[in-house]
Amino acid sequence: MNIPYKSKSTYLLVLLTGLFYTVLSCNSKNETPSAKEEVYVSESDRALLQAANNFFAPLPEVAANPENVVTDDKVLLGKMLYYEPRLSKSSWISCNSCHNIATYGADNLPTSLGHQWNVGPRNAPTTLNAALHFAQFWDGRAKDVEEQAQGPILNPGEMAAPHAEFAVDRIASMPEYVELFNNAFPGDTNAVTYVNIANAIAAFERRLMTPSRFDQFLNGKVNALSDREKSGLQTFIDVGCIQCHTTATVGGTSYQKVGVYQPYWELTGSKIHDEGRFEVTQVEEDKYFFKVPSLLNVTQTYPYFHDGSVWDLNKVIEYMAEMQLNKKLNEVEVFQIAAFLGSLTGEIPAFARELPILPASTDKTERPSFD
Repeated sequence: MNIPYKSKSTYLLVLLTGLFYTVLSCNSKNETPSAKEEVYVSESDRALLQAANNFFAPLPEVAANPENVVTDDKVLLGKMLYYEPRLSKSSWISCNSCHNIATYGADNLPTSLGHQWNVGPRNAPTTLNAALHFAQFWDGRAKDVEEQAQGPILNPGEMAAPHAEFAVDRIASMPEYVELFNNAFPGDTNAVTYVNIANAIAAFERRLMTPSRFDQFLNGKVNALSDREKSGLQTFIDVGCIQCHTTATVGGTSYQKVGVYQPYWELTGSKIHDEGRFEVTQVEEDKYFFKVPSLLNVTQTYPYFHDGSVWDLNKVIEYMAEMQLNKKLNEVEVFQIAAFLGSLTGEIPAFARELPILPASTDKTERPSFD
C-alpha cells in the first residue's frame, strides 16, 4: 500500500496510539484475577481448611422439612405471625419479644419477661439457624421448630393464651390473615388452625440462616479469616471444643452434662441449680444435661449459659474448658478462640429484619387482658 509522504507521520501516530490502548486494556484486565484464577494457598492454610471441613460444614440456604415444606407464601405468613403480639393474651407479647431478630434472635436478658412480667427460668436461645438443631429448647422437649412454636403461645408464663382456640379465633377474625392462610396452606379446607399457625412460624424460622465469613472459609476462601482467627480455629480444634461444637451450626447436635469436672454453679457462682433434661425425662442419668448451644453469632447473643449468668465471652471460654475438658487455658488461647468465634457472626437476612405491616383488628370490642 502506497501512503503519501505527508500522511506517513499521521498514520504512524494513529498506529502507535492504537497499540498503546491495546496494551493498556490488556493490563487493566489482568489487574484483577478472574473468578477461575487460583489464589495461592499455603500448606498450613490448606491443612487447616481440610481439618475444619472434617468437623464443620457451610450453612444451607434453608433448613428443609418435607413434612412442612417451606414456601414463599408460608414464610410471608410466618414472618407476620412471628411479629404478631395478638397471639398473646395481653396483645403485647410476640415471638420477637424474646427472640428479637434485630438483636440476632435473642433478647440479651439473663431470662426473658413474659405475661404479667413473669421472669422465665432459662435464657432465651436465638432463633437464627435454630431450625437445623436436632431438638429444641435447652432440655430438648420439642423435636423441631414446628413443635417448639406451639409451646410459648400457650405457656402461662410467656404469651399466656388460655387455649389454642383463643389464638385461632383472634387470627381468623381478620380477613387478611384468612386469605394469607389459604395461600400458604392451599390444600386445607380450614387453613386457620393452631398447627398451621405454628407451621407458618416454623417455615419463617427455617429461612433464618446467617452465613458468615467462616462459611466462606469452609467453601475454600482461606483469606476470609484473619491470621488471628485461623489461629483461634486451630486452638478450638486442638483444645477439644469440637467434641461438642461441630457441623454447620457449631453445636446444637447433642446433649451434654454441664459441669463434667466441676459443678457449674461452683465455677460460675450461679444460684440456680437447674437439673436440665432430667426435668423432662425423670431419668437420673439426665441430670444437668442440656442441649449444646450453637456458637453461630455467639458474640451477639449474650448473656450465656442456660441461666444467662455470665456476660463475658472470654470467661465462658475459660469456664467451659475447665468444667468440660479439665483444662486451664492461658490468656493467649482464650484470646485466640474468642477471635475465631467472632468470625461466626453472620448477616441477618434482610427480609427478616423488615417489620411487617400487620392486619387491623376487626373486633372493635376486643381489649388486651393483663389478668
